[in-house]
Amino acid sequence: MLDIALLPGEYAVCRLAAGATLPYALSSGLRDADVVTVSWTSDGISVICPTDRAPAQAVMETTWRCLRVTAPAALAGTGSLAALVDPLAEARVSTVTFSTFDTDYLLVPTVRLTEGTTALQRAGHRVTG
Repeated sequence: MLDIALLPGEYAVCRLAAGATLPYALSSGLRDADVVTVSWTSDGISVICPTDRAPAQAVMETTWRCLRVTAPAALAGTGSLAALVDPLAEARVSTVTFSTFDTDYLLVPTVRLTEGTTALQRAGHRVTG
């Protein structure tokens, strides 16, 4: 069983053109619960951030809610992300995942939040927030 916190507010999954400049607002003045992650490839830049920080020039996916595993995950640990994604897939809830050094994050579409948290709870996880 994992403890999962629902972060406040909605999140955006964005795409910027390769070589685009990231806005300063992505990293400045982050609130306590804010999470921003950026991935660069030769094809483009992917950004996950609170919707109010989404770059204006970005192509943005539907709005998402962000769930954070509250206990630090061991980098060498196995199965914790699968334990979260599998019940969501069985409930037909789309997910976007990313990890930091400390923990794992999942995004579920805002319109499927209830189904997603219910699926996680049925799988034995605790969801707060």
